[in-house]
Amino acid sequence: MRQIVIGKASDVPEGEARVFEAEGVRLAVSRVHGSYYAIDDLCTHDDGPLGEGCLIGHEIECPRHGARFDVRTGEVRRMPAAYPVNAYKTWVRDGQIVVEIDQD
Repeated sequence: MRQIVIGKASDVPEGEARVFEAEGVRLAVSRVHGSYYAIDDLCTHDDGPLGEGCLIGHEIECPRHGARFDVRTGEVRRMPAAYPVNAYKTWVRDGQIVVEIDQD
């Protein structure tokens, strides 16, 4: 596991998501009630850009076909997606967003 600084915490407004790249992985980073969450930026239904989707509480909705995922766990919350996305341990240190990436 590697800890990667991906950007400034201030770059992610409350209740929204932004896209960052870490170690070649595109991440949709969201901020909900002051906590930060990172998941893969690709919907498992058709590779839609989750970071461009609407954040509804702890769920992000894919802008293509409306699949929803829990930003805390990556679990599917609404079809048409059938498989979860990867979720990454995320925190803020000294104003920077840090994500733990499992790279082989």
